[in-house]
Amino acid sequence: MKPKSRADDFSKSNGAEEPGQKSLRIKDTGVDRLPQPFRAMLLEPVLQLRGDNGQQDLRGNRSPEARLEEAVGLSAAINLTIVHSGIVRVNNPKPATLFGEGKVSELAGIVAGDELDLVVIDHPLTPVQQRNLERRLKTKVIDRTGLILEIFGDRARTKEGRLQVDLAHLMWQKSRLVRSWTHLERQRGGAGFMGGPGETQIEADRRQIQDRIIALQKQLESVRRTRDLHRKKRKKIPQPVVALVGYTNAGKSTLFNRLTESDVFAKDLLFATLDPTLRKVTLPHGKEVILSDTVGFISDLPTHLVAAFRATLEEVLEADLILHVRDISHSDTDAQAEDVKKTLNDLGVDAQTGAPIIEVWNKIDCLDPVYRDKLLEEAGEEGPVALSALTGDGIEQLSARIDAFIAQHDDILSVSIPVHEGALLAKLYQLSEVLERTDTEEFVTMEVRVSDKQRGPFRDVFSDFVQSEVDTRQSDDEIAAVNKKI
Repeated sequence: MKPKSRADDFSKSNGAEEPGQKSLRIKDTGVDRLPQPFRAMLLEPVLQLRGDNGQQDLRGNRSPEARLEEAVGLSAAINLTIVHSGIVRVNNPKPATLFGEGKVSELAGIVAGDELDLVVIDHPLTPVQQRNLERRLKTKVIDRTGLILEIFGDRARTKEGRLQVDLAHLMWQKSRLVRSWTHLERQRGGAGFMGGPGETQIEADRRQIQDRIIALQKQLESVRRTRDLHRKKRKKIPQPVVALVGYTNAGKSTLFNRLTESDVFAKDLLFATLDPTLRKVTLPHGKEVILSDTVGFISDLPTHLVAAFRATLEEVLEADLILHVRDISHSDTDAQAEDVKKTLNDLGVDAQTGAPIIEVWNKIDCLDPVYRDKLLEEAGEEGPVALSALTGDGIEQLSARIDAFIAQHDDILSVSIPVHEGALLAKLYQLSEVLERTDTEEFVTMEVRVSDKQRGPFRDVFSDFVQSEVDTRQSDDEIAAVNKKI
C-alpha cells in the first residue's frame, strides 16, 4: 500500500494547484488557510525605475533591507521556517512571472533541492503572476497580502474578528481565480440529454465566493449595529474614549496593559493583537476614560483589508483623543509614522477636523542613554511623550497629558441641592465628577466638574441649582494652541 504523503493531508483550493505541486491549504469556515509549520523561501523584490538620476527603487520610502526584515517578522508571526531569504533586484518586471526567466529557473532549483513548501514574495502579485510562478516552481506561492491574511486568520479570536478575516480573505481570493484546469472549462447546462454549455468553472467559483461575501457582510452589519449601540450607551456616561493606534509591534498592547493594569496578550510579535479591547482607566485627578486598543497598521496595507476591518477601526473614528504609539527605537520609525498617518487619512481621521492626536514615543529603554536624553530634551513638556511601556518610565507624564487634555473643555460649577432631593443627588453623581462636598441641615453644596459631553444634559436637570461657575475653561485661542502643540 502506498504510504500517505504530506500533500495528501490538504485539500485543493479552487483547483488552483498544478500536477506535482503540493497543496498547503486546509478548510476553515469556508476560507482556505495555511497550516503550520512549513519550510519557506522569502523574497524581497526591488523594482527599479530608470531615471535621470540612475535607477530608483519604486518603493523608496524605506530600505530593501528594512522591508526584508519586516517580512521575516511577518513570516515568524505564523511560525514559518525561513530556509532562504534574499533581496531580488528587478530591472524589467515581467507581466507573466514578475522575475526574469533566469531567476525563475534559479528559484525552481532551490525549491526542488530543499523541498520547500512555500514561497513568500513580499510584493503584490497579479493572479496570472501567482499562477505562473506556482506552475514553474511547483509549490504554493503567496504575496504580501496573502501573508498578512494568513496572520490575521491565525490571530482572530472573537466571532467579529473571524468574520472580518474571512471577508477580507474572500474578497482577495475572488480576484485570484484563474483558469488552471482545462477539463473544468465548462459545466453542462440546461435540461435534457443535450444540454448547452453552461457557466465556466471560474464563473461558478466566483458566484459561490460572492454569495459567501454577501452573507459575511450581512453578519458584519449586525456586528456594526451592535458596536454602534454600545458606543451610544457609552456616550450617555461621562467617560471620554482614548484610542491607541500605531504601527504593528510598536508596543500598543504593552502600553494598554500598563495604563489599565490588565493582562491583554502582548508579545514582541507583528500583529499580536487583532481584536479590539476596551478598558476603563482612572486618571491622576480621578477622571475616568475608556482606553481602546486596536489592530496595528502596516505599510502597503491593501484597501480591501482596511474596509473589512472598518467595524473594528470605527472605535478610532469615535475617539475623543488618539494616542499614536511609535517604536522610537526602530530604524524606520519615521517611515512607519507616515504609514500610520496615511491609514488614518484613509479611515477619515483628518489632522484638522478629526480627534486630536498625541504622539507617544515608546521603547526609550532600547535607546542609547545619550540619544535617549537628547530625545527627551527635544520632546519637552508639550511635544511627544517619551516613555517605556515595559519599564513604566514616562507613564505618569502620559497620564497627566491625557488628564489635561480631557479637562480643558470641562466646566467647574458650584451646585446646591436640598438634602431631601435624593434622586437629584444620585443624578448629579451620574452626570458629573464631584470635586468637593459640604453638607448642612438643609442643603448639600458641591463643586463638580462637568465634561463637554454632559454639559447639555447636566444643565437641563440642574440649571436651577447652579450657584456659581468657576472660570477654569481655557479660551478658544488657548485650546487651539494646546491642540497645535499636540
